[in-house]
Amino acid sequence: MQVTGSMRSTGSESWRSWGWRFHPNLLVTGRLHFPQLALRRRLGQLSCMSRPALKLRSWPLTVLYYLLPFGALRPLSRVGWRPVSRVALYKSVPTRLLSRAWGRLNQVELPHWLRRPVYSLYIWTFGVNMKEAAVEDLHHYRNLSEFFRRKLKPQARPVCGLHSVISPSDGKILNFGQVKNCEVEQVKGVTYSLESFLGPRTSTDDLPFAPATPCGSFRNQLVTREGNELYHCVIYLAPGDYHCFHSPTDWTVSHRRHFPGSLMSVNPGMARWIKELFCHNERVVLTGDWKHGFFSLTAVGATNVGSIRIYFDRDLHTNSPRYSKGSYNDFSFVTHANKEGIPMRKGEHLGEFNLGSTIVLIFEAPKDFNFKLKAGQKIRFGEALGSL
Repeated sequence: MQVTGSMRSTGSESWRSWGWRFHPNLLVTGRLHFPQLALRRRLGQLSCMSRPALKLRSWPLTVLYYLLPFGALRPLSRVGWRPVSRVALYKSVPTRLLSRAWGRLNQVELPHWLRRPVYSLYIWTFGVNMKEAAVEDLHHYRNLSEFFRRKLKPQARPVCGLHSVISPSDGKILNFGQVKNCEVEQVKGVTYSLESFLGPRTSTDDLPFAPATPCGSFRNQLVTREGNELYHCVIYLAPGDYHCFHSPTDWTVSHRRHFPGSLMSVNPGMARWIKELFCHNERVVLTGDWKHGFFSLTAVGATNVGSIRIYFDRDLHTNSPRYSKGSYNDFSFVTHANKEGIPMRKGEHLGEFNLGSTIVLIFEAPKDFNFKLKAGQKIRFGEALGSL
């Protein structure tokens, strides 16, 4: 390569070292040489493309930008190209489609001879305790879906009767406490909007709590009794956990709201990385009331967890192609024949996930309600969350 006098360095030939050296028509970094004018013309062509086409052309470069060592593609930023952010790149992954494919794969019946090695590998990887399973024989489970949704022995999870709210599932406590300023913490320091998560108020005819004043915040619309506060608790279910969830207290479910959405991972690391992750993901919000006022339980979907099942709701179909992201659909359990809704007893079976996910409780309670938890602790279904 011929180098102009302005780029030569007497003795040291510093133009060969790693770093930037400029030439009117050339960008040099290490051993990679970028024709600057050609790149500018190409980027000008890309800027005229439609947004989907531009993303399609930009993604391969972005992936290489984050994978190649030594910042090999950084010279492209000098001519106007910018990589898609890691968060945007992750959000663009077709997680709903991949989760549907995973769901189909889970339902494929495994040959009898293959069941033990496949399930044993899963048990070893995620630390599953099969001694608690109602059926310990691995050959009993015809496919992965049945294994994920295995039931427990009746005595494996005694329900604590002395506390007003119990854990609805096995899992890890990510966060808990009072809801303040209409913001809820998904993990410490990372919040999401309460209204975005639960959605706007429905008709007051369908809800058991009284209407709020027009000037009240969304939080104040949910707190219906003087002297009460709004509380929340987030429980993360790992892939090795028991995947069913139960009623956390005695309450009445009057309304269901289904948010079709993304199916991004909800593990604690991802929850710290993506703000309002729970608001982006597919979720099913059950609302109603208990003895102290408003009560809600939300099942949040995740990657490969497109299936959220509520046992008493046969009309619910999650991760369905007929529902588009950004919308929601409502269903009321209050009818002329049933004016109260669906009564649930503490510890009663409520629903199930495939694989793992997250349960979020948001409820109203008196100011002296106390959580008996520590952030990050492991908890099992039936153990106490808090009481008055």
